[in-house]
Amino acid sequence: MSSPRACTFFDIDGVIRDVSRSYRRALADTVEHFTHGAYRPTQKEIDDLKAEGCWNNDWDGSQELIYRYFEQQGHQRHQVALDYDTLVTFFEDRYTGQNWSGYIQDEPLLVDLDYFQAFSAAAIAWGFVSGATRDSAEYVLKQRLQLHHPLLIAMEDAPGKPNPQGLICAYRQAIPDGDVPVFYVGDTVADMQTVVNARHAVPTRWYGLGVIPPHVQPADRPRYGDRLRAAGATAVFESTRDITPAVLDAVLGESAGRD
Repeated sequence: MSSPRACTFFDIDGVIRDVSRSYRRALADTVEHFTHGAYRPTQKEIDDLKAEGCWNNDWDGSQELIYRYFEQQGHQRHQVALDYDTLVTFFEDRYTGQNWSGYIQDEPLLVDLDYFQAFSAAAIAWGFVSGATRDSAEYVLKQRLQLHHPLLIAMEDAPGKPNPQGLICAYRQAIPDGDVPVFYVGDTVADMQTVVNARHAVPTRWYGLGVIPPHVQPADRPRYGDRLRAAGATAVFESTRDITPAVLDAVLGESAGRD
């Protein structure tokens, strides 16, 4: 590829793969298990939690929903016998399973190899910044999408979003010298807040592109998109495939027209 004229980084969950029946199912299973079968969160309740912008990590999100359930029953958090490591083990048994036999094997892909090749052909560098574990992220990127040596910042590599360190690190790896526009494609409030925070930290052109994930029902999609815009999204799209090199050029053109 010639010298990149822009770079685009993608979140993975809800953007590259549909996790409504995997990560989110594991989260709901975990909450149900540790509330002794009394409470199982709905997709909307999980969305509402993530709209708060600080629950990008699904282990933490599971723990928070468990605590909130017991608080509603009149208990204080310190009274809840909840071991975080045990919670993580239960979650991962459901999600990953033995030899990738868990819910992860049933995740529909939302893009394919050709999608990324179009960005390369347009001289747009690309990579991934995700709160997923490295093993989980590499499973979908390398084994399922057949991407060779993708640029990836995973959970183990940087603080969780909306801290912008991971996104900034990816940018500096992709563009060691120079200054090009940076796009981040994400599906949560935390993703868009990450772009806003990166904009404050590094003086370049940052654009948050929101994607409404597949699990959101038609009646709820406008409200979901409004949440992403309120969190800082430059534009919101119905699917990741709607975001193409031509669309990025249009966003840059509109931005230049406003300057």
